[in-house]
Amino acid sequence: MTVTPEPNERFREQVLPELEVLYRVALHLTGAPAVAEDLVQDTLVKAFRGFDRFDGRHPRAWLLTILRNTRSNDLRRRRPDLLDAEAADRIPARGPDGEADATAAQAVAGQLTPQVRQAIAGLSSKHRAVLVLVDIDGLTYQEAADLLEVPVGTVMSRLHRARGRVRRQLVSVGFLEVDG
Repeated sequence: MTVTPEPNERFREQVLPELEVLYRVALHLTGAPAVAEDLVQDTLVKAFRGFDRFDGRHPRAWLLTILRNTRSNDLRRRRPDLLDAEAADRIPARGPDGEADATAAQAVAGQLTPQVRQAIAGLSSKHRAVLVLVDIDGLTYQEAADLLEVPVGTVMSRLHRARGRVRRQLVSVGFLEVDG
């Protein structure tokens, strides 16, 4: 007979080993130990509240996603008008291949349409994570690589594939035109 641990015990078993990584990433994102500690604490509270919906696979990725979303939401609340329209227009929305990237342009402008959100949601979790970290959250390739604990080349490869898949999806629904 297998005894299933109670939820609090499972939470401790899966989350406690990741605390050091969470703090290290939070410190990298915030640059201030006290703010990083607060970010980790907020992440743990949200993780605990949502633990019953967690499938138990990949706790580090799950926790880092919560941490990233918590940080993004906090920044958005504190600085809702980070970019005015004129500043957003000056940011080049181009991918590493030099092609115009409509997804990045709309994300920077804060205008993700339902079609773009649906195209991003249709990506695999590893491709979606890279696209969101780099194109929406504005992390550098190196920062995304550090956060996801993969090489920079993997981030670049996944981002290229993710952008291509989003572009193809948007073309297939008639949201973007095919460049001749």
